[in-house]
Amino acid sequence: MKKLFTLLLFLIFSLIVKSQVIPSEGLIIAEFNAPFSGTQCEYLDELTDCDLAKIDISTQPKLQSKHKIVVVPTLIVFYDGEEVARFQANIMMKLEATLKEVQDKIDETIMSNF
Repeated sequence: MKKLFTLLLFLIFSLIVKSQVIPSEGLIIAEFNAPFSGTQCEYLDELTDCDLAKIDISTQPKLQSKHKIVVVPTLIVFYDGEEVARFQANIMMKLEATLKEVQDKIDETIMSNF
């Protein structure tokens, strides 16, 4: 019984860890943020031709460390698991990158991999 319980806990933990991985296929925009920042990227839902991943670094510190997030919010554009662009907030935790700048990078990435 104890072994079964341990196995069940291991499976649950494995599923949780897997959910913290950014998909490695396609074009993904990952927003790294935390509740303490008090700011969000308002235009994320307006971006086209990409998938969106929102990562709370306060609950997923391994992803913060893996992707070297030093300020929030930070947007990273991934193509097939590789980082192709990064947009970081300024010292006031305000993301200065515009919708057009981020969308232009998405479009450029699509065209260069077409």
